[in-house]
Amino acid sequence: MVTVTTIELASEHTDAAVPSSPSSKRGKRVLMAAPRGYCAGVDRAVDAVEQALAHYGAPIYVRKEIVHNKYVVEALSKRGAIFVSETDEVPVGARVVFSAHGVSPAVHAEAAERRLDTIDATCPLVTKVHKQAVRFADKDYDIILVGHTGHEEVEGTQGEAPEHIQVVNGPHEVDQVEVRDPSKVVWISQTTLSVDETMETVRLLRERFPEMIDPPGEDICYATQNRQAAVKQIAPKVDLMIVVGSGNSSNSVRLKEVALEAGASAAHRVDFASEIDPSWFDGVETVGLTSGASVPEILVREVVERLAELGFDDVEEVRTTTEKISFSLPKNLRADLMAAQESPATHKRREPAAGHTC
Repeated sequence: MVTVTTIELASEHTDAAVPSSPSSKRGKRVLMAAPRGYCAGVDRAVDAVEQALAHYGAPIYVRKEIVHNKYVVEALSKRGAIFVSETDEVPVGARVVFSAHGVSPAVHAEAAERRLDTIDATCPLVTKVHKQAVRFADKDYDIILVGHTGHEEVEGTQGEAPEHIQVVNGPHEVDQVEVRDPSKVVWISQTTLSVDETMETVRLLRERFPEMIDPPGEDICYATQNRQAAVKQIAPKVDLMIVVGSGNSSNSVRLKEVALEAGASAAHRVDFASEIDPSWFDGVETVGLTSGASVPEILVREVVERLAELGFDDVEEVRTTTEKISFSLPKNLRADLMAAQESPATHKRREPAAGHTC
């Protein structure tokens, strides 16, 4: 039987070490990071698809993966969601959901030309970055977007002002940046990056462009920062870190990198518990466990059960902060649900339950 205890670390003391506990003296254990898993933007986007399927009926088209997680996409597909790569794959006049990562104005225009009923599930924190891009482009700034080329979020943000925005993938590309006027430069970022690597990129950019200004508010989202901070707390204490998350999930990949940088002896990323290799645990006494912001808690529970089978049945949840943020469903979907009296006016974070992809 798996036993779970919780260690609360106050957010103002996030540099404190994970305290010792009686269970740490009993051999094999798991340190499970909290916060982990679904963020408010992901929960909202997935719920939007579920609510659309329930209200309008299948099929509901979704442009790109609603969030970057294999399990979620497969579960929604079974319920009638049809995932497409491009807008022109959606039949004229059909209903389509835009993913949490956001889309460019060109995609919105193409959807309008095809007379599509759109539900925009873009995370509000991504929308905030889009608005920053538009604002600074209107003032004729050169905008440096720190992010990963090819990621949907970066494509959507860059599409707001392609003539003003250039993408920098990391510190190694800083020397390649060219601007028109060094006194009119601003940086913005993808919301799911490594905080430390992004700050290093910004430091190097500022060495080249001392007058470069910061965005009005942090672009790396609260959930990304919280999950990385939680991993940093437990990584020095573990022999092995397991990150649950898909390979195309930027924040999940970053969590593995952060764990190694913070002192974990080894780290592996898995989509499912079945991918865990028993050979990873040779000589391991303490395992760290976390999950990316697009990962439903059911997958973490399955990993906990698998670890118990391998002898790691003593689980300590190390909580560095508690998240209470939630976002309303997309406006037009919310209006339709309210008109049909099928949903409350506000969206609330859901707990894992049968029939939910959470």
